[in-house]
Amino acid sequence: MAGVAALVTWLATFMVRRLSVRFSIIVLPDERRVHERPTPTLGGAAMYMGLLVAMVVASQLNGLSGLFRGSSDPLGLVLGASMIFAVGMVDDLRDMSAPAKLSGQIMAGMVLYLFGINMLYFRTPFVGTVVLSADLIPVLTVIWVVGMANAVNLVDGLDGLAAGIVAIAAAAFFFYSHQLVAAGTIQPGSGPLFCAIVVGICVGFLPHNFHPARIFMGDAGALMLGLLMAASTMSVVGTTDQDFSGRTFFFFAPVLIPLVILGIPILDTVFAIVRRAGRRMNPTMADKNHLHHRLMRLGHGQTRSVLILWAWTALLSGLVLAPSYVRGGLAIVPFGIAGLAVALYTLFGVRGRAPADKI
Repeated sequence: MAGVAALVTWLATFMVRRLSVRFSIIVLPDERRVHERPTPTLGGAAMYMGLLVAMVVASQLNGLSGLFRGSSDPLGLVLGASMIFAVGMVDDLRDMSAPAKLSGQIMAGMVLYLFGINMLYFRTPFVGTVVLSADLIPVLTVIWVVGMANAVNLVDGLDGLAAGIVAIAAAAFFFYSHQLVAAGTIQPGSGPLFCAIVVGICVGFLPHNFHPARIFMGDAGALMLGLLMAASTMSVVGTTDQDFSGRTFFFFAPVLIPLVILGIPILDTVFAIVRRAGRRMNPTMADKNHLHHRLMRLGHGQTRSVLILWAWTALLSGLVLAPSYVRGGLAIVPFGIAGLAVALYTLFGVRGRAPADKI
């Protein structure tokens, strides 16, 4: 399904870009953005087409059709994605107020909850399995969706950054869910399918979006990707109360796995909230102090900043996945060394300000 989603998204982006240019749906450069030329911004529509076609094709395949007959998850995902896509599209076409935008995200999260995509359990150190009460399930489901959607939206500040990070994270979560199924910890379900489609959507969009971007995904694409990742993670880690591996802390607390894999956008979101609260700013007000902006001020160009953050996401994903594939704590050592190397290069590899977005 990743291949179908990638092909449809890639092809649809050509058409969407032409429509964006024809109807002047363009993002102009300003002091809050780093791009230097007017750029179309309806890429989320192509990603949405990739999702719909991939879900239709999956429903017709013998190996996957059972998921659509025996579960409401696929329909819930499509409806929730459609709702949050519509919210983002309205915001792309004309600015939507922050309360209205948040209300739309909450409604999309409630759609997932009503169709059975929600967080039922999680395990925490020193506490064990926490079974969520009926009144907490919808609350945490909505919080998870809103948090993921805004994390991806906030990190979408450089060409190819959000699409690449989400692609890496979704691929990592696909392999993690596969290990859970192989170990008998969870039953085969919709989670791996959702992850595969997300990977395909991002891979299909990246050729158009990598620097210099010919089109942006906009809020429609970023919010939808966040909801898809929220649904994928809830479909896996939120539906089992069984242990999988005790070889590392992250597997003792499965709820932390998506937080680790998506560590870059989530960390950036937390920093943004704290930073703006400290300055008594509106939390929704854009600024140029995100992680990718800081990297550029260190002297890394746009392309190199994106690759560094991709590398961090891959390393965090490898940290989580390694213990499930390789026995022994030493499996994490190479990732620790590689992480140190990336950190040193990030901080000290370039002095001053790079003149252009070149590697």
